[in-house]
Amino acid sequence: MSKGNTPDVIVAGHVCLDIIPSFTTAEASLDEVLVPGKLIDMGQAVVSTGGPVSNTGLALHRLGLPVGLMGKVGDDIFGRAILELFSAQGASVDDMIVAAGEASSYTVVLSPPGIDRMFLHCPGANDTYCAADLDVSKLSGRLLHFGYPPLMERMYADGGDELASLLSAVRGKGLTVSVDMARPDPASAAGQADWRAILGKALPQVDIFAPSIDETLFMLDRAKFDQLEATGDLIGNVDAATIADTAGELLDMGVAVAALKLGDRGLYLRTTDDAGRLADTGRCQLGELDGWLGSELYGPCFLAKVVGTTGSGDCTVAGLLTGILRGFTAEQAHQAGLAVGACNVEAPDATSGVPAWSKVEARLAAGWNRLDKTVDF
Repeated sequence: MSKGNTPDVIVAGHVCLDIIPSFTTAEASLDEVLVPGKLIDMGQAVVSTGGPVSNTGLALHRLGLPVGLMGKVGDDIFGRAILELFSAQGASVDDMIVAAGEASSYTVVLSPPGIDRMFLHCPGANDTYCAADLDVSKLSGRLLHFGYPPLMERMYADGGDELASLLSAVRGKGLTVSVDMARPDPASAAGQADWRAILGKALPQVDIFAPSIDETLFMLDRAKFDQLEATGDLIGNVDAATIADTAGELLDMGVAVAALKLGDRGLYLRTTDDAGRLADTGRCQLGELDGWLGSELYGPCFLAKVVGTTGSGDCTVAGLLTGILRGFTAEQAHQAGLAVGACNVEAPDATSGVPAWSKVEARLAAGWNRLDKTVDF
């Protein structure tokens, strides 16, 4: 949480240490980067915290919301670095879990200019995170956001029972539940898991579900995913009907709000037309906010000078949740998600590009141009 404040939102789940080497050349291709035996001249590495506990949590903190962080680290040098980096930004580490004898998670992020980022990832203590680690007695505020179950072994093992149990416990405390996903390595145990069955158990406990379109297709429609992935640009080639149908399926599976991130093509938001389900969204009381019943919204990204894309999806979610926590209309919250995501890419790390909400609001009020990459809804 922010020091001296009771958290209004808690961010739990995956956390890691990000190590981001800085490329010194203006342009680079994968063929130039991934060459065995080649020495590549690099700039100073950016070392920061990563994963949704960090990215979404610190973005919410920077936007001015009191935040509690509930990630799990080991009692090693990477774990100490994660806690120190959180504290240096004014975030409390009181509720972080430090597991004796476990290794902390880390990610090496390769993000050459003009190329989508790549990750070399060690899951560490995230793999042992379980429902018992989330101390429900410490749950306060209105909303809990849980991120990246596919990168946390206990969350997808045994058919996802642990994930469903954790989310059910949070709902039992009356909080609004938000969940974000990550796309696992298809060859890994997570990639081979039955995600349709796992989500079938979990999503009735989820109020706001905010994955990317590629992650969702990977989990719900592997044939469509493989077809689009074979084009070399899944997000660039997914059509409006597929996006809308996928969101509709998520609503049918139990969520109240489906927010599908579309990379540099923007954000799609669709909400339930069931007034009873919308009213049953915990302390955020979405049923009492304007425009949230039966809405369908799409918008392209705001124009930004892209320095790095690490954490862009997490920050988009932070913007959306900020709008919800501030009582915005659906349209305003949708715009907030796109705006904070655009701010994020203007810095090389995951959160330093995110300013106070007042500055985001000022950019929106001044008139903010959009990218011309759109989806034809």
